[in-house]
Amino acid sequence: MKPIETDRLILRRFQAGDAADLFAYLHQPRAACFLSMRLADLDAAKAEAVKRAGSDDIIAVQSRADGRVIGEVFAHFEEPDTWSIGWSFNGDVAGRGYASEAAGALVDHLFADRGARRLYAYVEDDNLASQRLCERLGMRREGLFLDFISFENDDAGRPIYVNTWQYALLKRERQV
Repeated sequence: MKPIETDRLILRRFQAGDAADLFAYLHQPRAACFLSMRLADLDAAKAEAVKRAGSDDIIAVQSRADGRVIGEVFAHFEEPDTWSIGWSFNGDVAGRGYASEAAGALVDHLFADRGARRLYAYVEDDNLASQRLCERLGMRREGLFLDFISFENDDAGRPIYVNTWQYALLKRERQV
């Protein structure tokens, strides 16, 4: 993919050298939906960075100020013209608008350059920060899925199901 540049960020393909930064935010993911991506150690992060370097689905978000990868955005294509989007960021940069800047650039790119007609995102009902981000992007709530998915088990090994909102945005609803 060709890098996407904003005022403060560069959205680009992951590189093998991003392992330490990737580990910084995926050794203890902040959102339950990323628990399956948890990285146990730096070796696991190195392998994951190499794996991601071969794909355009998960995009590294690099700070222009210090060159550090501070998070990621993702876009998974679904025929014929729909994309599932999402994001995960290092807690150290929370509250600075980086997620909004990166996700907004991704949304614009998908509509303007990739032929997207519809975007959607799933957000757990307790993830208020991601819900607010969806709304800032102009996405609307389409529905709440009760006991939708499980990312972890309780002490007895039973799945803990979470309620999940679906947000969506049509190209005609966003000016690109």
